[in-house]
Amino acid sequence: MDRAQKAAAVADLKQTFSEVGVVVITRNLGLTVAQSTQLRTKMREAGATYKVSKNKLAKIALDGTDYLSLGDMLTGPVGLATSIDPVAAAKVVVDFAKTNDKLEIVGGAMGATALNPEGVKALATMPSLDELRAKIVGLIQAPAQKLASITQAPAGQLARVFGAYGAKEAA
Repeated sequence: MDRAQKAAAVADLKQTFSEVGVVVITRNLGLTVAQSTQLRTKMREAGATYKVSKNKLAKIALDGTDYLSLGDMLTGPVGLATSIDPVAAAKVVVDFAKTNDKLEIVGGAMGATALNPEGVKALATMPSLDELRAKIVGLIQAPAQKLASITQAPAGQLARVFGAYGAKEAA
């Protein structure tokens, strides 16, 4: 890797750190190419990314970002799982680590808040941003549906009464 490539890699990582809501650091303990590809595919489906980076370049990219606390965790062969949604990357990594013992969760950070492995697992149990939005929409719609059914009920009863009178007079 020459100097220009290193500078481009640092700039790319710095941009990533400035845009994401969470960074999860994992240790690769011998993942095969197929397993790594499977992890990356699951990450993409969840709207997250997984990158393996040189620790020195990642430490340089951390300067001036909220994720400065991650510098101590960057030792050995590590991967960086990132996502804008604070829960997406954590969920995928934790689910993948449950089925694959070659991926170890080292820790992470959500903005300036550092997370230990248990903190990442706790974050993974929270509902995602899309799930929370769906719940809010459901809560907003429920009263409107009840209001509509309540206001329609008297009109429906009147229509049935008028229908009954009409049928009675016709007979």
